[in-house]
Amino acid sequence: MFNFELLHQDHQTAARRGRFHTPHGVIETPIFMPVGTHGALKAMTPAQVEETEAQIILANTYHLHLKPGESLVKKAGGLHAFMNWKRPILTDSGGFQVFSLPKKRIGEDGVHFRHEVTGEEIFLGPKEAMQIENDLGADIIMAFDECIPYPATHDYAARSIKKTLRWAELCLSHHRRPDQALFGIVQGSIYSDLRKECATQLTAMDFPGYAVGGVSVGEGLELLKKVVEYTAPFLPAHKPRYLMGVGLPEDILASIERGMDMFDCVIPTRYARSATLFTSRGKLRLTNREYRRDFFPVDAACDCYCCQNFSRAYLHHLFNANEILSATLAAIHNVRFYLNMVAQARLAIENDNFSAWKDDFLGNYGNSSEKKKRKKR
Repeated sequence: MFNFELLHQDHQTAARRGRFHTPHGVIETPIFMPVGTHGALKAMTPAQVEETEAQIILANTYHLHLKPGESLVKKAGGLHAFMNWKRPILTDSGGFQVFSLPKKRIGEDGVHFRHEVTGEEIFLGPKEAMQIENDLGADIIMAFDECIPYPATHDYAARSIKKTLRWAELCLSHHRRPDQALFGIVQGSIYSDLRKECATQLTAMDFPGYAVGGVSVGEGLELLKKVVEYTAPFLPAHKPRYLMGVGLPEDILASIERGMDMFDCVIPTRYARSATLFTSRGKLRLTNREYRRDFFPVDAACDCYCCQNFSRAYLHHLFNANEILSATLAAIHNVRFYLNMVAQARLAIENDNFSAWKDDFLGNYGNSSEKKKRKKR
């Protein structure tokens, strides 16, 4: 039911080309997973998401548990039927959201927190997370872990990974559905010895896939690269590797180069709503006045519906007029940009020239006209 094929590894880097088989379809890796927090990508219909060639999307366990509740989703036939998405889905465990809350109590068995609307006290632990994720019915589900903040002391991180490892075992014992692949999550903050310890012990538990968590929490690109560099070698080569919450193009490409396969982030749709669009020449802020009479597409190199049919001037107008269509067209473009980027990365890995391709891609991406103008000021 679940099978990961390692098709090729780039001869000069740790970049991998893989294929992950799931009940709802094949995922070609490296892959970017657009995020539909509440069971929907903001401003996009499932058909529009499919047209961007998204192979898998992510939904949020914490938010779906609060509203509408996993029991309702289960009655609807699971998340695929509820949101009419026929391709694979991944749900996180809710751990990141819970640990981000200001008033929570972290215990040895889980976390107590208050409902963000009703104020009711809620408990979430490994058993509860598994029950929720089993009811939601995604193809890939995540173990409940403690997401370590940055910065964190070595002592705190060491105590925290003990909890994450114990919770991982509980998640395995409470996971009830063979048609869902449960991934373990490696924590350990920025400490190489703790990352190694956590990865080694999780690997011994034989999860069908592994994630690296606790990154993209303020540590910056250089520390992110170091964490991936000393974690990835301790993850099984024959199983998929997922770097959680990493979403800027330069971060994704640096992590692919270091052996990671799967990525997710809200950045493409979030930036779209604020009129920031990604292009092969860098980011554009389409509310800027210079685009008022710019009749070129957002990105001449892009094949998305937005770029094939509309100009920068039109999107500039839509954003200034506060039209809902602005967010939809921008989201279509940004999601497609990310998926096209990882598709090019897959081809570069197959051709054993990932490093050269990455340098060329980032060289063009880093030389946008907007960046040059800012340097002159």
